[in-house]
Amino acid sequence: MWFLCVIFCLTAGLCFAGPEPSSNMVFDDLDGLPRRPLEPGDKIASVLIFYWQDCPVSNSYAPELNRIAANHTNFAFYIVQVDPELTPATAREHARKFDLHEPILLDTQHLLVKLAKATVTPEAVVVGKKGKILYRGRIDDGYAALEKRRPAATKHDLIETLDALAAGRPPKKTETKAIGCLIQ
Repeated sequence: MWFLCVIFCLTAGLCFAGPEPSSNMVFDDLDGLPRRPLEPGDKIASVLIFYWQDCPVSNSYAPELNRIAANHTNFAFYIVQVDPELTPATAREHARKFDLHEPILLDTQHLLVKLAKATVTPEAVVVGKKGKILYRGRIDDGYAALEKRRPAATKHDLIETLDALAAGRPPKKTETKAIGCLIQ
């Protein structure tokens, strides 16, 4: 049985280090570094940004995601690319083109998508130390609807969540409706 796990690990680019895959998932980022996106380690929580490289809504958030991550270094940030056909080379090129700074993980088999119950891109999911989802939803209210971008966001849900958690408070909202491209 162990050899099937090793083959799966090598071919899928991810490994399970124990009996409970949700807490022990290991993904290699685009630099080949092993990452445990559901284990924030010494950080407050992990922030998973579900992302589709061909989604214009996702791509429009690239600069904002970099700003949020740069201002919240006490959180572990990950861009989770959800396209099942995305290759590491294409993902690296996309990251260069959009200047994405966070570690990028390929979730071609939608393991993280299923665990986090992500439905659109971009969608933020904040996972606490014990694997509990603390927030799921939009980054901000920059989009009123698909293809209807507001001149400026007035509610910054992800930032408010991270600020509350950093201050030791529970977030005011634990779920909001994300607007973007459906994860297929």
